[in-house]
Amino acid sequence: MSAQEEELLDQTYDLRLLPRLFRLLKPYRRFVAGALVMLVLESLAQLAGPLLLGAAVDLVFTRSPEGKAGRSVASLFALFGVDVYGPHGLDWIVGLTVVAAIGAFAFTALMVMWTSRMGQGVMYDLRTQIFDALARADIALYDRTPVGRLMTRLTTDVDALNELFTSGFVSLLGDLAVLAGIVVLLFLLNPPLAGVTLAILIPMMLVTNWFRKGARDTFRDVRVKIARVNAYLQEHLSGVTIVQLFRREREAEAGFAVVNDAHREANIRSIFYYSVFYPALDFLSALGMAAIIWYGGFQVMKNAMTVGAVVAFLQYSKRFYRPLMDLSEKYNILQAAMASSERIFELLDTEPTVKAPPQPLPERPLRGEVVFEDVRFSYKRGEEVLKGVSLRAAPGETIALVGATGSGKSTILGLLLRFYDVLGGRVLVDGSDVRAYDPRVLRRHFGIVLQDTFLFTGTIAENVAFFDPAMPRETIERACLEVGLGPLLSRIPGGLDAKLSERGGGLSVGEKQLVSFARALAQDPRILILDEATSSVDPETERVIEAAVAKLLAGRTSLVVAHRLSTVVRADRILVLAHGEIREEGTHAELLARNGIYARLYALQLQDKEAAA
Repeated sequence: MSAQEEELLDQTYDLRLLPRLFRLLKPYRRFVAGALVMLVLESLAQLAGPLLLGAAVDLVFTRSPEGKAGRSVASLFALFGVDVYGPHGLDWIVGLTVVAAIGAFAFTALMVMWTSRMGQGVMYDLRTQIFDALARADIALYDRTPVGRLMTRLTTDVDALNELFTSGFVSLLGDLAVLAGIVVLLFLLNPPLAGVTLAILIPMMLVTNWFRKGARDTFRDVRVKIARVNAYLQEHLSGVTIVQLFRREREAEAGFAVVNDAHREANIRSIFYYSVFYPALDFLSALGMAAIIWYGGFQVMKNAMTVGAVVAFLQYSKRFYRPLMDLSEKYNILQAAMASSERIFELLDTEPTVKAPPQPLPERPLRGEVVFEDVRFSYKRGEEVLKGVSLRAAPGETIALVGATGSGKSTILGLLLRFYDVLGGRVLVDGSDVRAYDPRVLRRHFGIVLQDTFLFTGTIAENVAFFDPAMPRETIERACLEVGLGPLLSRIPGGLDAKLSERGGGLSVGEKQLVSFARALAQDPRILILDEATSSVDPETERVIEAAVAKLLAGRTSLVVAHRLSTVVRADRILVLAHGEIREEGTHAELLARNGIYARLYALQLQDKEAAA
């Protein structure tokens, strides 16, 4: 997804995603049900506090029954058969206060524990689904999407959904339950004063609506800017060696300062709305409480209400206005979750174009014949990379592909491995179109060594076996010895069990390449692909590799891509590509005798070697 596409995706939120979001909770419905029950009980415990305080005030300061002091808190307790003005009234109030406090503590603890279990489960499931989708995704996705942006899906976006489920949604329901309970109790205590209390809702709603619109727009901007920061960081930290090699640290810092400053400015714009919104709500809530004191005071002086009832109103007003403020914060969490869910579901709903057919060919041993029939392909519409390429590699034959950068060599390998599908023509393996195979089954018959060796954190043996516990130890050792890893294994502490850090840290470039060769050969592939496999090694290591490869290529179909023509001179046939077409074909001697493109390339490399010498 490009940055532009990400910004377009941020323009609207599809509320139809909400049912899909809540379907994520299905495996954890027990926790959801338990949390909702605890939520109701915790809300009731919260509502009891002001009533108990009001009853205590009436008991201590007025000690008057219902009929003498007008509308009092005692009338509500009387509905439940509790006489707070009886001989044990204070005992009732103290006991109920303690019970309410203990209940609120227990109910809140259970609710937090269960919602956290639910949220962590949803995060685990989502991250597993996203990783699985990324592992199965077309290679083209990684061609057009920075890895940093994909990392944002797994981290920031999933965290936003976790916050929705663990705090946002449950707290929202809790706030709504408390608000509904407060409204009911206020009208039971004194309907006119309840109307005065709720009158402040109109300006609060206007302020909240202003905040909602502004926060929504700034939040979207913040999400786009943080995605750019992540993409920039991933790219420059992965290429930090190149940055330092070309002494571009200051330029990289300046570039990061630009995207980081854009993120800072976006956050500052969002902070403006928060800096105005909460003080405005505090001001309006103070006005509401002043109105309660003014009107309630008159009611007390007219003996229409008790002091305890007014105190209860003041307490409830505080608890009423705070959830209103929190609702706006919950709206912000909802905005974050909706933005994140759109990105996550868009990624999960992207079906790979390269996938197994409904009825793939059954798995069988391959002879290793490779045929390209008038193959055409382009990465961008109207820009053909391959223009009618046709070739045939017989079983056991070694074919070398040479040509300038961009001539289509690596594209041929990508189509053969079915990382992409052809736009025209056919790619055949053993006479069958590669699109008729299950890609996973097809690739099992290939061994591949790339110029950019990628080793994973783990032991040398694990990297050679590619973490396949079923691979025999003898197979791993034999592959390592055949490619010349013996001296390394005898020197490095632990041998095959030596731990490697990220990307094979601790090994030289040549040693990493040897491990990569061992990994390919341990699979005993029928078709071997070498893509610039020796271009990064020193001449001595190259001789070690060539000696092993010369023996191991025998009996396997091999496609070798190389700029260093010295590595392809022993190939059975050499294909020379230029501008997406095969211009020359033959053995090394035949192509030199033809005095064409290959001969000129070979002569240039000889001149470079002589100049270097």
